[in-house]
Amino acid sequence: MSLTERLGLALLHRIDPERGHGLSLTALRSGLVPLPGVVTSARLACTLAGMSLPNPVGLAAGYDKNATAIAPLTRAGFGFVEVGAATPRPQPGNPQPRLFRLTEDRAVINRFGFNNEGAEAIAARLAARPQGPVPVGLNLGANKDSADRAADFARVLAICGPHVDFATVNVSSPNTERLRDLQGRAALSALLAGVMEVRSGLARRIPVFLKIAPDLGGDELAEIAEVALASGLDAIIATNTTLSREGLKSVSKAEAGGLSGVPLFEKSTRVLAQLSQLTEGKLPLVGVGGISSAEDAYQKIRAGASVVQFYSAMVYQGMSLVPRVARGLDAALARGGFATVAAAVGTGRGAWL
Repeated sequence: MSLTERLGLALLHRIDPERGHGLSLTALRSGLVPLPGVVTSARLACTLAGMSLPNPVGLAAGYDKNATAIAPLTRAGFGFVEVGAATPRPQPGNPQPRLFRLTEDRAVINRFGFNNEGAEAIAARLAARPQGPVPVGLNLGANKDSADRAADFARVLAICGPHVDFATVNVSSPNTERLRDLQGRAALSALLAGVMEVRSGLARRIPVFLKIAPDLGGDELAEIAEVALASGLDAIIATNTTLSREGLKSVSKAEAGGLSGVPLFEKSTRVLAQLSQLTEGKLPLVGVGGISSAEDAYQKIRAGASVVQFYSAMVYQGMSLVPRVARGLDAALARGGFATVAAAVGTGRGAWL
């Protein structure tokens, strides 16, 4: 990390977290953040659900909620970028304050509640984005006051689907009341059927992913795996934030919302490994939760992830973390004797079961 980046992070950490979040996006759009461009190698280049990626390190949803910084994010070293979540109608989200840094724990708690400018505004920005080698996807959400939340996911896909490379059904945010109830077998099957019907009507087929919570038991994970395989999903993202507060030290540990960052790594990786076992390699998995180094990314891949995503670690390590993780992962794969990312997937799964 450069001295400039250290000073910038120190400044951002002296102000309100949500304001700091906004300022970081402004800095990106303004060209104030040095960007490495596409990071790739023969070892890092891989595929996910038919998409070619320059590397397997992606940006998780939640950072660029309104798709306002797509161009610089695709030059930041990521192999793929996910924006959103988007809901059919604009909504303000939950009352502030709703974002908390847990510095001692290298973690973040948020209870944003799908605050966004709505699918139409986000679709316009997605349509205008520059095309390039880094796929861009959208996280689909539901309005808090919707009479039919399951139908909201299909509505957002209908509006934004023509302008994205993939879409993620997010039924795992803990910050919209009863949203996680949609992870049950019957509700999830019906929801996904509606989404897949919309996808079939798009001019081009885009991959559809499902993002799940880390707070699921073995039987619940087995149900999700069955539904995912039966529904025609293209990948599962494991996992979203957790409601657990086990082992936290920071003063904000009791705040309501979803916890992300380092404390989530073990829980999310165990869920990932279980899903890898349940799906038997029939469905790609995206490993998310607690990644803050190249070694973490390597462990996720060996636990069963085809690719990985992160976001919270940038709060503490800045945007330069992205190429550091990608290049460090290349070196870790080489040390492990793996010529490709795919060769390493699941090779260390047993350690997490």
